[in-house]
Amino acid sequence: MNTNFTDAISAYRAAARSATGIDGAASASAAMPRAGGSFSDLVKDTVKGAVDANRNAENMSVKALAGQADLRDVVTAVANAEITLDTVVAIRDKVVSAYNEILKMPM
Repeated sequence: MNTNFTDAISAYRAAARSATGIDGAASASAAMPRAGGSFSDLVKDTVKGAVDANRNAENMSVKALAGQADLRDVVTAVANAEITLDTVVAIRDKVVSAYNEILKMPM
C-alpha cells in the first residue's frame, strides 16, 4: 500500500475541522510538513505541531482562569490539542507496527 502521508494528514485535518467546527488554519499550517522533505522532517514537523497545539490549549486554559478568554475558545483549543495528540499516537503506533513487521522478515 503506497500512502502519501502529507495527503493523509491534510485529509484528516480537513475532516476534523468540518466535524468539530475548528478553524485551525494557523496551527494546521505550522504542523504541515514541507513537500518533498525527508521522513525525519515529517516527524519533527508533526511533533512540533502537536506541542504547539498543546501549548495553545494550556495558554487558553490559563486565560480562562484569569477571566480573559471565552469558554468556547478554551474548549476549541483543548479539542484541537486532543485531535492532534490522537493523530500523533496513531502515526506512532503505525510506525512501530511497521518496524516490528520489518524485524520479522527473514534475512
